[in-house]
Order: sequence, then C-alpha cells, then structure tokens
Amino acid sequence: MKDIKGYSLAAHNTFGIDAGCSRFIEFDNVAELKSVLRQSGNITEPKLIIGGGSNLLLTGDYAGTVFHSAIKGFTCEPVSDGVLLRCGSGETWDDIVALCVDNGWYGMENLSLIPGEVGASAVQNIGAYGVEAKDLIYNVEAVEISTGETYEFSCAECGYSYRHSRFKGEWRNRFIITYVTYRLSSVYKPCLDYGNIRGELARKGISEPTARQLRETIIDIRNAKLPDPKIEGNAGSFFMNPVVPRSKYEEIAALYPDMPHYTIDENHEKIPAGWMIDVCGWKGKTLGKAGVHDKQALVLVNRGGATGSDIVVLCEAIRKDVRDRFGIEIHPEVNIV
Repeated sequence: MKDIKGYSLAAHNTFGIDAGCSRFIEFDNVAELKSVLRQSGNITEPKLIIGGGSNLLLTGDYAGTVFHSAIKGFTCEPVSDGVLLRCGSGETWDDIVALCVDNGWYGMENLSLIPGEVGASAVQNIGAYGVEAKDLIYNVEAVEISTGETYEFSCAECGYSYRHSRFKGEWRNRFIITYVTYRLSSVYKPCLDYGNIRGELARKGISEPTARQLRETIIDIRNAKLPDPKIEGNAGSFFMNPVVPRSKYEEIAALYPDMPHYTIDENHEKIPAGWMIDVCGWKGKTLGKAGVHDKQALVLVNRGGATGSDIVVLCEAIRKDVRDRFGIEIHPEVNIV
C-alpha cells in the first residue's frame, strides 16, 4: 500500500497535467482499504477516487485525499452460455479485453484499446462502436467510504445510461469500487454496424471477422485517429455525443444533408459532437497551449505545458461555437476536478 503526503498526480492523468494532492492512498486489496477507512478521522477532506486518469482533467492541486485501487487479478466462473469474469478494479481495461479474446469469451471486442482501468468501466459506463460496459457488467463490488462496509450491486442497481452511472452521479465519492464482474458469451456475435468498422474490414479484405480480427481492426481504427497520450497529452474523447429530439435533428439535417447520426429511438437521434466541432472549424486548431487533434475533433490535446485551466478555456470556446451554430449544448465526458 502507498500512503504519501504531498504527492504529484502527473503520472496519474493522461493529459500530463502536473498537479498534486494533499494525500495519495493506493491500496492493493480490500483489507488495506478498510484499514485506511477505519482511520477516517485522519483523512483530509475532500476525497477523490481515480483510476488510470484517462478520463480526468486536473485544473490545479487537489487539497484533499486521492484514492487509487491497485487491486489486481481475476477469477472465471463458467455459466450455461459463457462465463462470469470477476476482475480487480485496478486491472488495466485493455488487458482484460485481450484476455477475453484469447480465451473465447465474447462481447468486449469493440471496447478494445479504451484506456483506463476496470473500476472506471463501471463508473463511466465506457462505450465504443455500438457496445457499452453496461451490456457486459453482471455486478459491481464496492466499499462505502463512510462506513467501510462492502456492497454488491447488480447491473440494474447501478443505474447505467449513456456515459453515466450512480457512481458518477448520486453515489459520487460515496463508494470505492473493488471488483467488477462481467458476463461474457461463449457465442460470438460481432457488432459491426457502427462507425467505419465494416469499411476498415473491407479494406483488409475481411467480410466475416474472427474476434481477434475484429479486435485488431478496432485497435487500428483507434490508433489512426487518437493521439498517443505519451506524446501528446489527452483524455481521448473529451465530449459526449448529444442526443437530441428528432425535430431538432431534422432542423439541422435540412441544412446539412450529409450529417452523420445514429437513431436512438423513434423520437431521438444522436449527433456526433466531433462532427459539429469540425464544422465549426476547430479541428487541428490551437488556443494557447491547448488544441484540438488534427485527426479527430472530439479530442482535446496538451500541446506542451498546458494547465488544466488552459484545456477548460478551449473546452468552453468550443462549446460556445457549437451552441451558437447548432443550438445544441455539448457536455464534457471528462471529469474536470
């Protein structure tokens, strides 16, 4: 276990922001976590729970206690139509995806190469290319900070919606996730009709991909449009894609007939925020030491030496332009602290 005062979080956020915290606690198992929580009177308020920092923007030093799970390992329980895979919240997400593909446990392929850790998948309801974590989560185990008690929540109890959960909303900083169990299928049913998956497969001459081929294709797509945070700090997709009433979609589509969109239901459409940002002319642009990636307008980047506040200024300028041009509010997916 690590328990360090005056700790730098530079290595714990993929934007590469050099901000610190009053105290940093990293635990390797549930017993260590409960031991620390029993000494709650000695824990500096407020409290922040982080994962790999791939969905985090620090706007300054954090005057409180930061918790990070280093719980590793997994167990596998066979069930009638697949397996239940219980993973420590500190496991790297993409390592788990690779494990599943290697073992013929299906469902995670489209979530390949999403940065971050297992615990964050259950907080953020991560998603990509037509698949979300909620489609796979069986249950979530967590420890309540105020009592040190262990809880187990079903997927339904977590209240999942688009990039949201109760852990991100009403339960924010109330629970620390320790394990997540996923239900994977023994039957391979690839999800191919989202984004440019089929186009990339066709380019490779593949019509019916194996799970490994699909994973490799998703990785190729992501690598082609997302910058390496080790080279240019970023948190992947910075904004959520807005879901709008069909009347609003039709209003915009009349002006932009080629606008990409995804039907949610008979009354709602999802419009890619990246497309709107691109139309507003932001792709590849720089504002101070922060900028917009030149291949994917949904990604904000640290051009070098940017502060969290620099990123926020860019974020708000983009939001204003999208609002003025389309009459739509776009919201950050990234947790701004």
